[in-house]
Amino acid sequence: MAQGTTMPKLNFEYWLDKAIEWGQATTLESQKDVCLHLPQLQKFLHQIYEILKRMDSIVAIQQFPLIGQLLGRLCWNPFVIGNDESQKTLMWCLCCLYSSEPQNPVELKANSWIRSLLCHLLSSSKWESNEAETSTFISTLGYTSADYYCHLVKNMVFPLVTELRGNQFNGLNIQGRVSASRVNAVSLFCLPLITLPDLTPLLETLLLYHGGASKEILSSEFLEAVNEAFLKKKISLPPSAAFSLWLRHLPSLEKATLYLLDQLVTIQFNSLEEVACVIKDSLLPQAASHPAIFRIVNEIFKNALLETDGTPEVMTIIQVFTQLFLQAHQNENKRKFPLKAYFPYHHQPLLTALLRRPFELRTTHWSQHLKHISDMLKALVEDTNISSLADLFEIWFLVARFGEWLDIAAEQLLKAAVEPDALLWLLAFYYCPQNENQQRTQTMVEAQAVYNHLMMLFSCTVLSVKDLEAAVHSITDIEQRCNQHLITHLLTNFLLFSSGGHMIAQEFIYHITETTDRSKEVCSLLIRSAYRIKHNGEENQRTVKLLNELLQKLTSKV
Repeated sequence: MAQGTTMPKLNFEYWLDKAIEWGQATTLESQKDVCLHLPQLQKFLHQIYEILKRMDSIVAIQQFPLIGQLLGRLCWNPFVIGNDESQKTLMWCLCCLYSSEPQNPVELKANSWIRSLLCHLLSSSKWESNEAETSTFISTLGYTSADYYCHLVKNMVFPLVTELRGNQFNGLNIQGRVSASRVNAVSLFCLPLITLPDLTPLLETLLLYHGGASKEILSSEFLEAVNEAFLKKKISLPPSAAFSLWLRHLPSLEKATLYLLDQLVTIQFNSLEEVACVIKDSLLPQAASHPAIFRIVNEIFKNALLETDGTPEVMTIIQVFTQLFLQAHQNENKRKFPLKAYFPYHHQPLLTALLRRPFELRTTHWSQHLKHISDMLKALVEDTNISSLADLFEIWFLVARFGEWLDIAAEQLLKAAVEPDALLWLLAFYYCPQNENQQRTQTMVEAQAVYNHLMMLFSCTVLSVKDLEAAVHSITDIEQRCNQHLITHLLTNFLLFSSGGHMIAQEFIYHITETTDRSKEVCSLLIRSAYRIKHNGEENQRTVKLLNELLQKLTSKV
């Protein structure tokens, strides 16, 4: 309908006079008159709505300067808003008058007034506490208050969902297209009701709605409120709606990722399965199948690592997230992006090798695969083109994401007949990526010394804590941080996979966690070992029992 369309002047003035005459329907005579005229009023309000929804809010107010007064008076008449059809149409009319981009103080004030009216109409607590007449009207209809408001919300939601979904398929039919300001107003209309289950279909429809506008048409307040409610489990959303929310609103995606990290870091978990359950429940690994979401989450993880100085908890979270992302990507049926879309700037042969899951190879081939990874990585790192710390960090972060291979490297050094140099270099790079002042070279030398000492003790069935301390003290500089982490990794595996280590495991781990601040680090290593043992099923029950005992004691301390 063209913007020049006019409402019958006589009817408009007539209903404004009636609204003034009725006031808030405090007398029996006015209440009877409202009920008598209600069917005609509903028809008139629907006519107003049909015209307003095809108009820009500014044009509507210019053409009908008294419309605000009419709607405002009707919104405070309990016998008008006590009828769900009248109330629904009043809300729709108010949404049409809302300006999505207010340009001056008058429009800002008008928006504030509209929001206050919508809150008044939608707040059952206000009605029940302040409007006795409305409660009387509801009970006369045979409803309880709870049933009535549920029925009212459903009646409002269904037509809006139908209208928005229908608009998605209108194509170039401009006549039936819903305006951006109208959709924006509907999103604001949802704010007071976001946590109501009956509103979920409308939330989903709005989040999936794209009207062809060049910029976001949903209000940022709406997107923030939906994200907040979703993160706190006050509402549930289908994955497609959650993904659309995060694609539309970057702050919501950032908040969801940081919320997940905070949740995982502040809770002590006893297994990787528990960590995986929380991460998967967040829907972020599934959402990361979209490269844009993956890249943003990836950057947040990088910053978290840098800010926490690479704590084991954060590193474990990132590694579990990566595995869940790869599972989700593999299960993606609709639009599967190639993996290089997620890692576009990385050495593709190295990426391909890291992407191989251990269960895809025979255990007898693990050492060979790890040597292949180590050789490629070493060639990359020692390439003269890798000159900046940023380039080095990107390579390190790629390797660190696939930490399962690093853990297997530490295990293979003690469990299999391997050439140790390549595997030790891989671990030395992980724990000491920079080689400034020959740090990594020194780490490699010291790790080799500890490893050789541990291999001499590996076949011993009777050991003491002093024997292992001697292995550690066989090197000159154990104070270097990267050395400490690498040595802790080797020692922990020695305790798990050697007969003599089993006998002193509890005593030695108690010793190193009491004398150092490595409780969380050791706990993280044990949790990852427990996960691999459970899923590979290759270790004896004695190792499983030992792991459970160690984890029980450690988790009670950290």
